Amino acid sequence: MVIIRHARTSSDLGASHGAGDFSYVGIDAILEQMRRKAMKQGFELNIMIVGQSGLGKSTLMNTLFKSKVSRKSVVSTPEERIPKTIEIKSISHDIEEKGVRMKLTVIDTPGFGDHINNENCWQPIMKFINDQYEQYLQEEINIDRKKRIPDSRVHCCMYFIPPTGHCLRPLDVEFMSRLSKVVNIVPVIAKADTLTLEERDFFKQTIREGLRANGIDVYPQKEFDEDADDRMINDKIREMIPFAVVGSNQEYQVNGKRLLGRKTKWGTIEVENIAHCEFAHLRDLLIRTHMQNIKDITSSIHYEVYRVRRLNETNGQPNAQPPNTLVNPQIDL
Repeated sequence: MVIIRHARTSSDLGASHGAGDFSYVGIDAILEQMRRKAMKQGFELNIMIVGQSGLGKSTLMNTLFKSKVSRKSVVSTPEERIPKTIEIKSISHDIEEKGVRMKLTVIDTPGFGDHINNENCWQPIMKFINDQYEQYLQEEINIDRKKRIPDSRVHCCMYFIPPTGHCLRPLDVEFMSRLSKVVNIVPVIAKADTLTLEERDFFKQTIREGLRANGIDVYPQKEFDEDADDRMINDKIREMIPFAVVGSNQEYQVNGKRLLGRKTKWGTIEVENIAHCEFAHLRDLLIRTHMQNIKDITSSIHYEVYRVRRLNETNGQPNAQPPNTLVNPQIDL
């Protein structure tokens, strides 16, 4: 392959193109074309939140997007009962910032981990995720398919770990072991302000050791690093996992500035202060630095595994029905 490089950039165009400079081709203008197209289409992001009641899942989501995006914030119920089985509920919002539009869907899982017997409570969640893959696949193989297929696939699952300070519970291990094979899991320690800094660091280290011991590969997965630069950036993130976070919708005056935080007798815990908690690192990962990568891995890895398995089953059985979505795909990547 012959690589041809032109020294000119689009910034030189205005200065030299009119003067008869024929060395400029304009290949770099594709970036602006892609940006305009993306701005017109907008973006989609589907986040699932999983964890037992009382861990501040709704508050954290509202804090992340600086809006009332959680189901509890929109659908008010006089009395929040614990459902007898896991209920999966989603709510979508159109968010716009500086001309960029995004359709955000938050998928909640009330009832998870709230019962005496939590055996197999991961199954309805696994089924929901695979159902979204199936729905996308059916749209994709349709002869008269839509120009742009609506994407309801779960891009990221935030798993909330209670701040016990000890180790992962069997429920945590079971859920993340199974679900990490079909979705990007980002584990967080909820209400981290209940732990001292020493307890928090010890708990984080214990969780990382538990993940390694059980072969649980959470996002960002090491095997999907594209190059050395990716690996260096992602290694720093992997060293921070799980993120110890605090969420709050309340603003307080701190040193003359209005800040999101939680006020205690000893002072104010600033949500976006990295010396107080790791909320800012989580926000950057999900929104500012890795959002597109999270979506790409969903599409090119997790969905692709499901798609290949389904098509293989269909080829073997002409009238095959959708597979048992509670079974994990076992295709090697």
